[in-house]
Formats: sequence, C-alpha cells, structure tokens
Amino acid sequence: MKKEASHPYIINSISELHRLLALPKPEHPLISVINLSEVTCHFDESLKSVVYNFYSICIKKDFTGKMKYGQNYYDFDEGIMTFFSPGQVIATVTPDDMALNGWWLVIHPDFILNYQLSRRIKDYGFFTYAVNEALHLSDKEETLMMAIMQNIGQEYRSVIDSYSQDVIVSHIELLLNYSNRFYNRQFITRKNASHDILTRLEALLSDYFDGTTVQELGLPTVQYISDALHVSPNYLSDMLRHLTGQSTQHHIHNKLIEKAKEILSTTSLSVSEIAYQLGFEYPQSFNKLFKSKTQVSPLEFRQSFN
Repeated sequence: MKKEASHPYIINSISELHRLLALPKPEHPLISVINLSEVTCHFDESLKSVVYNFYSICIKKDFTGKMKYGQNYYDFDEGIMTFFSPGQVIATVTPDDMALNGWWLVIHPDFILNYQLSRRIKDYGFFTYAVNEALHLSDKEETLMMAIMQNIGQEYRSVIDSYSQDVIVSHIELLLNYSNRFYNRQFITRKNASHDILTRLEALLSDYFDGTTVQELGLPTVQYISDALHVSPNYLSDMLRHLTGQSTQHHIHNKLIEKAKEILSTTSLSVSEIAYQLGFEYPQSFNKLFKSKTQVSPLEFRQSFN
C-alpha cells in the first residue's frame, strides 16, 4: 500500500470536483447530484485524502473499500449514508477493481444562502459525526432516501425556472429531516452499543471527579469526554439526548453537582476550597452553577444538614 499524502487535497468548487472525477460540467455551479455508477475510482495519491469546501451527502451501495477518520479505518456494508460539512478531512482506501454504486449530493453553502436552511443546517448534528457513525439504512429506508435523491437530481437536470431552487431546497430539507428520524431509529436499534457508551461515560466522569484529574485539567469539556469515548461530540450528545433526554454537558454538570453535594455534606472544606477542588477558577462560578442546578447555594445546601 502506498503512503498517503501528508496534506489533504482541497476541493473548493463543485466544478473542480467534476473535473477531478472526469464528469461533464455540472448543470449548476453550486449543486450537483452525481450517480456514483458513472464515476471511475481515482488512485492518485493526492486524492486519497481530501477536504470538500461544500456539503456532501452520499448514499453508498456495495462499498467494499474503507474510509478513514483520524487514525482509524472503518468497514461499511451497503446501504449507508455519510454527511460531511465544509472543511472536514476525509480519506478513502479502495480496491483497484471497485465499482461504485449510489448517489452523491454536493451543495455549496452559497446555494442555500438566502434560505432558512442556511441557518438551520448547523442544527443537523450528523454533518459532524465521525465516519464510523454513518447512517445505516434498512431496505425500506434506503428506497425512500434514494427516491428523494433522484427527485433532486431530476429537478437539477430540468429546465431551470424561478421555482427550481425553492423545490430543490425543499427536497434537501426533506432528505435531512428523514435522516434525523433514521438516526434516532439507529440509536434504538443499536441500543446495546449506546448503553455501553453511557456506562463508560458514567465511569469516566466518576474517575475524573474522584481522582486528581479535575484539579490538574479543570472541568472536563465535551470534546475531552468524546475523545475519551472515541465518538464525535455531536454524536455523543445526540445519542445521550435520545437515551436520557440530556446532552453531554448536562451529564458533566450532573456528576459535578453530585460530587459537590458529597463534599459539602461530608467535609468541613470551605465553599471556595471545594470550588477549586472541582476545577473552578473562580468560586463565584461554582456558586452560580450549583444554585442554577439545585435552587439553593452551596452554603444553604450544607446548612440543611445541620
């Protein structure tokens, strides 16, 4: 296997993507629907790792290669969807004789600039999920998503009129809303894996606050927790909201308050000392968080035991 290029190849425009894939010029400079069966795999080392400066939504069928996220490779079965936002680094390794199958929708941010979707698209957390958190589709779901993708393609290739962009953006929103629904279904069908992450999260937070880590590093961030659990921050929070109704940040705060209550009720440490022990730079911040979560101040909580 050849060594991967040290720097990702940046693809700034959809026209450039078409040129690299040896496809005809796109019908529209800001959006394209690509039939993957018409694409020939490229094995140029410079294209093994790329950055798309546009949104990418892909339904891959019969994909026998591997995709890399960070330092890990992930195998995929057919019927999976991946979502990438502008600026993400994606690396692929494919066999020489691989035939692609599926659909690939690429959308430049300027295409949706004057629509509400331009603001709302950031709310679809799956655009920043890791590759190993791709959406796995049932046959029925896959048929539905392929139909929406093909409808976008049909509109994209039709004679453009004053309604074309509105119709395409509506179909994109429909595709994203169904993706949200199916990801929530995936959290259910992969419940064992989700509960394993939840169990590991609880253990991780307990170790963090019970040991010296919190004094050394301060309060744990969502990024720190997700890195430790080997999942992306958005995937972790979305999964936790589905399982518990609370985000990762809420779980961090819950464990913090639990630990604070323990120290307040079992030691004579001052509130300031407890705040510093729990990783706060300023005791006022600890007081404010504690009261917002418990409706009483740390001192009032301690006095309730007397």
